[in-house]
Amino acid sequence: MKFPAGIASPLLLSAVGALALMPPPGSAADIAPAAAVPRDGQHDFDFNIGVWHTHIRRILDPLSGGTHSIELNGTVTVRKVWDGRAELEEIETDGPNGHWEGLTLFLYNPTAHQWSQSFTNSKVGQLSNPLIGSFSSGRGELFAQDTFDGRMVLVRGVWSDIRPDSHHYEESYSEDGGRTWAPAFIANLTREKP
Repeated sequence: MKFPAGIASPLLLSAVGALALMPPPGSAADIAPAAAVPRDGQHDFDFNIGVWHTHIRRILDPLSGGTHSIELNGTVTVRKVWDGRAELEEIETDGPNGHWEGLTLFLYNPTAHQWSQSFTNSKVGQLSNPLIGSFSSGRGELFAQDTFDGRMVLVRGVWSDIRPDSHHYEESYSEDGGRTWAPAFIANLTREKP
């Protein structure tokens, strides 16, 4: 259809009107919302560096609801590796079954923004499946899947009550997919004075 000179087609007017309503390029409406930047947790385990007195309670039958346990007392020495992206923890304790030594390796994954925690003791000499997780609001939660007494379990390690001269670590097992947790290893640590 032909329109008289000086009069634009309704279709052209609609297109021009639509363009007029669009925000200019580079305006706030044209910029996609920024993805949340993951928190850098590289220094989350810095509190753990140093020499500590530890009191450990190991529950021997956690999945049966039992409370049969042994208690150990000793020293934990933690040193920083790779400028804080890793830590090496050496544990030496004594209890009713004699002297016991353990070693924990903590590694920070800067891509995932998560820590892994692997453990071994001097009798086994092989690192465990790593617990993996992160810290939020001053509390660290790391998880793994493992077996205990031939049963598949979830393992949760929780670092809490973190203060300059003390902290708490508790490892619990779940055989119902994380609905309930049974404490298996409880450690209270206080910093050794120089």
